[in-house]
Amino acid sequence: MRIISGTYKGKRLVAPKKLPVRPTTDYAKEALFNILMNRIDFEKITLLDLFAGTGNISYEFGSRGTKDLTAIDSHYGCIKYINSISEELNFLIKTIKLDVFKYLTTTSYKFSIIFADPPYHIPTDDFMLIVNTVFKRDLLYKEGILIIEHSKHSDLSSNRYFTEARRYGSSVFSFFEK
Repeated sequence: MRIISGTYKGKRLVAPKKLPVRPTTDYAKEALFNILMNRIDFEKITLLDLFAGTGNISYEFGSRGTKDLTAIDSHYGCIKYINSISEELNFLIKTIKLDVFKYLTTTSYKFSIIFADPPYHIPTDDFMLIVNTVFKRDLLYKEGILIIEHSKHSDLSSNRYFTEARRYGSSVFSFFEK
């Protein structure tokens, strides 16, 4: 994986093979950030990276100037890796080792962008639980966006907060807003 743009543009990162992850492809990540570039000021937002895995998405935001970064993952190895890269690149990523669903039901923080990249095989109901919990608990700022990465075989468009989906290869980014 590599950082697409910003301060660390072109930097390659190699995660340990033992991590249970499926990082967002560079192709899909570049497309996502091209969309976001026209919608947000990276230096002024707060990011919540759910199912953070390698931290790939957090690093991209950090490289583009986002200072307030929070990464949640339940796997100790993922958190350890994110912390090491965060230190290497001098990002101040707050990492929390916790089940994402538990975090969403207990946090009192709000975010500008919430990005979730759960395992593709989870049931559609669990994808919807993420969306509904974020909006029920009012975890986004007024202009905030929830983005969920999922397989092309999942359809999240029936949710009332759904605004659009963009497909890149076998991955889809679904966007949700108030």
